[in-house]
Amino acid sequence: MFKVDFQDIGLINYVDGWEYQEQLHRNLTSLSANHQSFAGFLLFCEHPHVYTLGNSGNPNHLLINQEFLNSIQATYVKTNRGGDITYHGPGQIVGYLIFNLRLLHLGIKQYIHLIEESIIRTLKEFHLNGERLEGATGVWLDASNKSKARKICAIGVRVSKGITMHGFAFNVNTQLQYFQYIIPCGIQDKGVTSLQRELQANIDIENVKQILKNQILTTFNLTV
Repeated sequence: MFKVDFQDIGLINYVDGWEYQEQLHRNLTSLSANHQSFAGFLLFCEHPHVYTLGNSGNPNHLLINQEFLNSIQATYVKTNRGGDITYHGPGQIVGYLIFNLRLLHLGIKQYIHLIEESIIRTLKEFHLNGERLEGATGVWLDASNKSKARKICAIGVRVSKGITMHGFAFNVNTQLQYFQYIIPCGIQDKGVTSLQRELQANIDIENVKQILKNQILTTFNLTV
């Protein structure tokens, strides 16, 4: 069983969180050859309202201009993860996994599958049936029903030198109206949801974090 350093870094500006990930990535790259039991870092955080565009994303999937961004107190950042455009904001658990895939003997598809599995197991604790959608990353509800399918967790990652960055955005008490101003992940015909919407109640996000942390550790066979 490999060890990770878990940190809940709270509410942090997106760019500051990205720079912190880069720092940890450099640290893990320099450590990895000599620390064969340390798999990396697991970060939880929340961000102020921000839209982020991945390497392969279409800038036209942001449907508003700078003036409107200012009016809704949101920012826009082009980042180096995979995937298209997504939204981060308060009430959403953003998970950054800086993991040594070589040490864990994982390929990128297996790695993403395990992230999805961790979210699916977490949703099960709230009596919700999370699913995968063929041809798309992330976790969905009613994935097989085209008219009802809705995403509850987006995933976008980067791998450099065998070490991951970025991760997932899990909607808990997320202000879903912010998704109206983008084509989320470039998918036009599917909805977006949150734990709060599905359960029709304000959710204790700290409780969700604890469940999710435990599910990630169990799914990846890690310890802290």
